[in-house]
Amino acid sequence: MKTAVTPATPAELLAKYDVPSPRYTSYPTVPFWDEKPLTEARWKSHVQQAFRATNKKEGISLYLHLPFCEALCTYCGCNKRITKNHAVESPYLEALLQEWEQYLELFDEKPRITELHLGGGTPTFFSAANLKNLLERLLEKTETTPNAAFSIEVHPNATNHEQLQVLYDLGFRRLSVGIQDFDPYVQLIINRIQTFEKTKEIFDIAREIGYTSINGDIIYGLPHQTANSVRHTIEKVKELRPERIAFYSYAHVPWKSKGQRRYSEADLPAPEVKRGLYELGRAMLEEAGYIETGMDHFALPEDELCIAAANGTLHRNFMGYTPRHTQLLIGLGCSSISDTGTAFMQNIKEVEAYEAAVLEGHLPILKGHELTGEDMLLRTHIQNLMCRDYTSWEPEELPYFVDALMRLQPLADDGLVEYSNQDIQVLPAGKPFVRNIAMCLDARLWAGKMTVPIFSKSV
Repeated sequence: MKTAVTPATPAELLAKYDVPSPRYTSYPTVPFWDEKPLTEARWKSHVQQAFRATNKKEGISLYLHLPFCEALCTYCGCNKRITKNHAVESPYLEALLQEWEQYLELFDEKPRITELHLGGGTPTFFSAANLKNLLERLLEKTETTPNAAFSIEVHPNATNHEQLQVLYDLGFRRLSVGIQDFDPYVQLIINRIQTFEKTKEIFDIAREIGYTSINGDIIYGLPHQTANSVRHTIEKVKELRPERIAFYSYAHVPWKSKGQRRYSEADLPAPEVKRGLYELGRAMLEEAGYIETGMDHFALPEDELCIAAANGTLHRNFMGYTPRHTQLLIGLGCSSISDTGTAFMQNIKEVEAYEAAVLEGHLPILKGHELTGEDMLLRTHIQNLMCRDYTSWEPEELPYFVDALMRLQPLADDGLVEYSNQDIQVLPAGKPFVRNIAMCLDARLWAGKMTVPIFSKSV
């Protein structure tokens, strides 16, 4: 193995590797999908093949995108619609169900659901009655696997006991609670005023009802965030004791998310300060008993995510890190992305255009990508690096990695990675730079030409 020559200082590493890079929830990443349109007929063929291959064995995953929020959190880079008009709920849910019916027509047996996640937006924008109506009708023609995991993202300011009880009665056992930062000034700047007391109330209600896993989302690198605000936030989160914590890097993409134009890069922590915020948070979480499980994620030792990381079954997809892998992931709703293992497809992003396409009897395809053999090979190895910090290949596959290994050499010189003609190992110092390491394998990124900003910075 090639080892480090002259290790760089932490400041030098930050300056060198804090560059725009993908988060690798897929490979190829969306900006580098083929420009050739994916026809509806071809997409349906991919879905049917994946369903027949996987339904009886592992089941399938469903992701539902519920895009509405009553207020704009300015840091957010997700696809959302800001409105206080709750009349939008019913027509959108009807479109979701009609889209699902189109998929059901492709299946020759009942789909077995092993993973169901509601994301947004703010899924709890929808009333308890509408959530109940949606999920009962969606699940009535399905079965669930014995280890099925149902989860939902919630905003404490928009969540109540009735909603959580309805979801629990339908099989939901995990919540992902947005926290971000408990500092009042940071909250003011990002337009998300959320007290610790209100957040604790949702934790308490969920645990009283019977939820067994709660994830807390924290963001570092927010405008005007300091070490004191991060320290305070994590001390309060330790009181809540969620089973999982996602400690995300703020992604500054004002060309994509106009709300971020409320502040500039001058209001953000400098790169070395931002990295210090992460190191502070990580040390506090590890001291509290959490174990780092993949990029930006921490879990208690008994949590399913931590167990999956330990036994090598951790998986990463468009929903982030998950302890289970299914070949077929179907995304319903505007902007949702589906994955058959051999192809990707993204739905139309605009709510009205999405609803119109579904009402006309079409799958709302915006764009797609059919994976080549090289895509599938590199996807496996990028996935391994993101989930296991290691990957290896057969001798006959080496030609696919020659360029990647040359690109890895500077990172090896900096003590971030070791590699040979057969494998790649991320070293402890390289874990904060795993996106940069994975980039070395990204043949489509290196073959493409980025003339405008696409990705957020990696550190």
